[in-house]
Amino acid sequence: MHENEILIYAKSWIKEAGERIKKSFQTTLNIETKSNANDLVTNIDKETEQFFITKINQQFPEHRILGEEGNGDELEELGGVVWIIDPIDGTMNFVHQQRNFAISIGIYENGVGKIGLIYDVVHDELYHAVKGKGAHFNDKALPKLNEVSVSEAIIGLNATWVTPNRRIDPLILGTLVRDVRGTRSYGSAAIEIAQVAAGRLDAYITMRLSPWDFAAGLILMEEVGGVSTTLKGEPIQILQQNSIFISKPGLHKSILENYLQGKEW
Repeated sequence: MHENEILIYAKSWIKEAGERIKKSFQTTLNIETKSNANDLVTNIDKETEQFFITKINQQFPEHRILGEEGNGDELEELGGVVWIIDPIDGTMNFVHQQRNFAISIGIYENGVGKIGLIYDVVHDELYHAVKGKGAHFNDKALPKLNEVSVSEAIIGLNATWVTPNRRIDPLILGTLVRDVRGTRSYGSAAIEIAQVAAGRLDAYITMRLSPWDFAAGLILMEEVGGVSTTLKGEPIQILQQNSIFISKPGLHKSILENYLQGKEW
């Protein structure tokens, strides 16, 4: 796999896609729902995914594609080179705010994350990482993550998980929320994971994400020395939905042992 060549194309395409999205702000969106009334998809999501599929098929016809909107390949395994793409992560923010959304691309070879890109379109902030070569924010190298205590931590967490819901007893994470310095919720998993990689958040927790939500972010986190598991501390399965617990290293151990282990949900 020629990482440098692929990275050059991927960075160019993600910036071009971002410009196309920004131009769409002046147009009327065609908004649909998917699994529920709050799971939105627009024509721009679909058009952006198709833009990447066309580019990848032209330049790298042997590569396969897994996209959120289902226009890529049907994948049951990660053999060869696979691009895992979320054309707009944070569609609700895109619809309501026209900001706080990102394009997320994780490129895997035989199941190993090789290149990750997360592009905050409106703020023109590009996070990228190449396995073994570190992570960058707008081409500035990101340092390895420092450890932090629970009481000093700011974590990314949606209020859904500390109110009555179908996935976890709200008291479990509610106890953690009381003990940390603060919580934030941005409405885009890719941006929140990138914020942890950049050291602006100390951890990110959610009960369910799909591959395109976290594929790029896992590569960023590995390159800055972060820890990425499920809430049970188990390895994340790339082609499945997972609970996600991403954190600075020492903090991950503290939260897992003191707040999550032994709990039922």
